[in-house]
Amino acid sequence: MHLYLVRHTKPNVETGICYGQTDLTLASSFEQELAQVKSKIANLPNATIYSSPLQRCKQLAQSFNHLGHVNIDARLMELNFGDWEMQNWDDIPSGMIEEWAQDHVMQAPPNGESFYALQQRCISFLEEVSTNTKDENIIIFTHAGAIRAILAHLLGLPLHHAFRLHVDYASVSIVQRHPQHHTLIKLNH
Repeated sequence: MHLYLVRHTKPNVETGICYGQTDLTLASSFEQELAQVKSKIANLPNATIYSSPLQRCKQLAQSFNHLGHVNIDARLMELNFGDWEMQNWDDIPSGMIEEWAQDHVMQAPPNGESFYALQQRCISFLEEVSTNTKDENIIIFTHAGAIRAILAHLLGLPLHHAFRLHVDYASVSIVQRHPQHHTLIKLNH
């Protein structure tokens, strides 16, 4: 079984804005980025498709509905930044960001969630999908945080090292799942 982890295309948001679960529209570059993604996963046989419910993922996933029904799952959403959502990073008190950055795995932004909590919901999703999906290929349209959390889990990386994995907009990472281990085939392709 292969997992195709697809990050959404560029959202329509100013540089420097903190967003996670805010439901943003897509940038005007969507069609160009869609063509890039299609060149990477155009015709996968026996594919099951899952997507975050946020429109930046869902719109991209629906462009691949010729491969199958798009299953929406909230566990694939990005990190909830709570009170920091849609604030400019420069406007968030630096002491708060520093405190969060010291333990970004377990520490949550005010009224948000920790990276550990995000990973736990992604693991719950993976366990359910592994049990219920018989297809050879699973395509997951999601966010950078979820992709990092999933890869860290599948590859046995400490979660605090997950941000060392670079995940571009419209990128595809591929993991081959085996009964006893997982193999990273492509990262940020």
